[in-house]
Amino acid sequence: MGYGLLAAAIAAEVAGTTAMKYSEGFTRLWPSLITVAGYLLAFSLLARTLKTLSVGTAYAIWAGAGTAAVAVIGMVFLGETASAAKLAGVLLVIAGVVVLNLGGAH
Repeated sequence: MGYGLLAAAIAAEVAGTTAMKYSEGFTRLWPSLITVAGYLLAFSLLARTLKTLSVGTAYAIWAGAGTAAVAVIGMVFLGETASAAKLAGVLLVIAGVVVLNLGGAH
């Protein structure tokens, strides 16, 4: 259940961050409301996740997966450049999350 809540928290954070791009500095109502709702939901779900997962593991996955997902969304859907350095950075973030989880198994 903890990982399911964490996945939902990541999805909410990614949705909120993506909506923030469209809010144009919080000058557009609906994207701004989606941003606020996404972050409220993300933090609520993350807090519930911490009842069953360690804070280091949960936060590493939440932050790393969210960062990687938003970077990929930016490159694929928002016209941001997809350089080798950016792709390597996304892979390093993912690798870092995996290493943190492998090291915290006890």
